[in-house]
Amino acid sequence: MQDPFAYCAELVRAADRDRYLATLFAPAQQRGALHALYAFNVEIARVREVARQPLAGEIRLQWWTDVLRGERTEEANANPVAAGLLAIIEQYGLAADRLIDLIDARRFDLYDEPMAALADLEIYTSRTSSALFALAVQVLAGSGYDAVTAPAGRAYAIAAVLRGFPLHAARHQLYVPGELLERHQVNTEDIFAGRVSAGLATVLAELRALALGQLEAVHERIAELPAQALPVLLPVATVRPALRRLERSEAFSPADLPPWRRQWLIWRAAHNPARIAG
Repeated sequence: MQDPFAYCAELVRAADRDRYLATLFAPAQQRGALHALYAFNVEIARVREVARQPLAGEIRLQWWTDVLRGERTEEANANPVAAGLLAIIEQYGLAADRLIDLIDARRFDLYDEPMAALADLEIYTSRTSSALFALAVQVLAGSGYDAVTAPAGRAYAIAAVLRGFPLHAARHQLYVPGELLERHQVNTEDIFAGRVSAGLATVLAELRALALGQLEAVHERIAELPAQALPVLLPVATVRPALRRLERSEAFSPADLPPWRRQWLIWRAAHNPARIAG
């Protein structure tokens, strides 16, 4: 079998460019662990696209859950991402339960049920994106920094929801909470038909404001994070510029940051951590 950590590095480089670039600023001896963790996240996040049908997706997610519970040992050893992940769980004392919670939260991705409330979005982003930031920080600096990683993960995830809005709408999947849509009298059928309205613009503006509020929470607490853990948060440096660009965009044609600019923002934040949430 190919070296698990080399395989994970290539997977992350291809599928999660922001985090791959950020790992280049982490200590070399710990990059492999970060790559394994992020490769696991790639595998879980893309289950809907790979599996196509919810049942097939459920089977894939259950396989990962079984692996984390110590089952399917032979199969896990033959899978480079699983092998790398299990190795770093043992090495760094990562909580398998937190990874299983991440998997459980991602089951939402498999179906077309709408996100009902803002509280549901907070739970989803906390169990996925925030948990990933927290586990990565643990690799570099130990645990106990959720006051920083929780809002960082929510801000990063909400920006991703806004960027992915047209794709989600096209497949009749809504991460935008129904609570907001109802408050501003936005009909979901209009969204699925690609029709823009003043109400929808207001909803998306509220989500951008929510993400900005989370960035402010990161800014207030980032000094608590040990310097060696800062590379984990470097992708957050793309959030504020992305939100500004989204604000100037039409809902179904969001203008994303070009790859070169995302790379530059991450590089700049690595040399000036105040830029991570500033």
